[in-house]
Formats: sequence, structure tokens, C-alpha cells
Amino acid sequence: MKMGRKDASATKLQVDQYRKQIGKQDNKKTKSVLKATQLKADATRSAFGIRDVFLMLVAILFLLLLVYAFFYLNLSTELNLDLDMD
Repeated sequence: MKMGRKDASATKLQVDQYRKQIGKQDNKKTKSVLKATQLKADATRSAFGIRDVFLMLVAILFLLLLVYAFFYLNLSTELNLDLDMD
């Protein structure tokens, strides 16, 4: 029975060594990939996106349209009242 246990622990060690070896290879591959993804994430956090710029422009144009409509309606009703008085 003791031999069975020793054999089982030996295979466990081999499996652990194999996993460590694979892990080292994965780390070598992913360091450059991680760096690239980190730079990409930083760039997206710090810069405005096209969608954000578009939404800001739409909001500004909408506000300008509201101001224009307000003044247009006020002036047109005043002009109509002036014409009615003549």
C-alpha cells in the first residue's frame, strides 16, 4: 500500500511541474499582450469617443434650436399684433 501512495505523489509532482512549465510559457506570451491591452484601455479612458462628441454636438444644436424657436415665436406674434393694430 505504501508503494501505491508513493507512485501517486510522484505523478502529482510531475503534473505540477508540467503545469508550472505551461504557466511560464503563457506568461511569456501574455506580457506583451497585457501591455498592449492596458495601453488600449488607457487610451479609451482618456480620450473622448466619436459617440460622445456627436452627442455633445447634437445637444448644443438642440439648445440653439430651442433658443431660435423661442425668439422666432415671440417676435412673430409681436409682428402679427402690430399688423392687426393698423
